[in-house]
Amino acid sequence: MNDWQRKSPLDWETYVNKLVKVVAVEKHEYEGWVLTVDPVSATIVLARFPENEKGSLSFVMGHAVQEVEILREGDGDMERRLAGILQPQESHAYSPEELEERRKALKSWLEANHIPVGEQGERGRTLSVAGVLSIEPPYGPEQCSSTNEIVLARVQGLLQGYLDQHR
Repeated sequence: MNDWQRKSPLDWETYVNKLVKVVAVEKHEYEGWVLTVDPVSATIVLARFPENEKGSLSFVMGHAVQEVEILREGDGDMERRLAGILQPQESHAYSPEELEERRKALKSWLEANHIPVGEQGERGRTLSVAGVLSIEPPYGPEQCSSTNEIVLARVQGLLQGYLDQHR
């Protein structure tokens, strides 16, 4: 076990959101912003932001790390960029009114197409299709869940078609 692997998670946390140079076995060097360090394997997740390109991630396995040098402290802007790496590209926050409108429109569409739909859960926010599938806010294909894979795939396909029509 090397010195890097012997560090505690609190030690590793001091490297997060900082630009570092990592020297690994066989003198390989990696540079990037520390997104996180895996507490089990001590693997370092580095983010890089090349000019005019989307960010990329590199993983340096904990057992290969020989030295980690902090090159620069991150600021609030870099912290937001790092946090945004793992966010879905089309992340959209809906207001309660927009969610209610989306729920009503989808429910009406399902009923118009003779698909049995009901409401359940907190204030009827969850739509239940035929009692075997549920659709959570914001009511897209990714928010569908069911133990029946065939029903799940079909309703997700229908829902994607509905959303494509209404954009």
